[in-house]
Amino acid sequence: MSEERTKKSDDNNRGSRTMEDRPITENRQFSDDDRLSMFRQQFFQSALPDLPEIPGYHVCWLTTANPRDSIHSRRSLGYTPVEPHEVPGWEHNSIKTGEYAGCIGVNEMVAFKLPMRLYEAYMHEAHFERPRAEEGKLADTADFIRNQAKQMGADVYEGDGLSALRSPMNR
Repeated sequence: MSEERTKKSDDNNRGSRTMEDRPITENRQFSDDDRLSMFRQQFFQSALPDLPEIPGYHVCWLTTANPRDSIHSRRSLGYTPVEPHEVPGWEHNSIKTGEYAGCIGVNEMVAFKLPMRLYEAYMHEAHFERPRAEEGKLADTADFIRNQAKQMGADVYEGDGLSALRSPMNR
């Protein structure tokens, strides 16, 4: 059996690929200002580019791969996907197929936005209210230990850090 199809030859049966390319009708060159803008937005500085600001919203990347922090649960909290018309110049980062087609995305990450009023409320809860509640639990535990020690005739030394947990903190 002859292996003609795999034989290397110099015949020119196959045309040049440049002959097959369609003519370019638009200017695809970036100006220096365009490049500077991309540099500022850090397109080339990390694997995940920084999202531009959208007035009145907090923008972030959400993963489609984390079952413990799913996009569906974030949507129920008020997050909505960022679409290309909201961030001009990001059309090339639009997802072409799948559940998030038409949204801004990179690999398994999808851009989402959250109204600033909700973002601030969530951050207040996560970074002020919950830590204060944990501090209160620590202070209650220290009080319990001190009371037990007092019943046994012992003293408990309380440092500055623990007494600071009992003082009210400004918002």
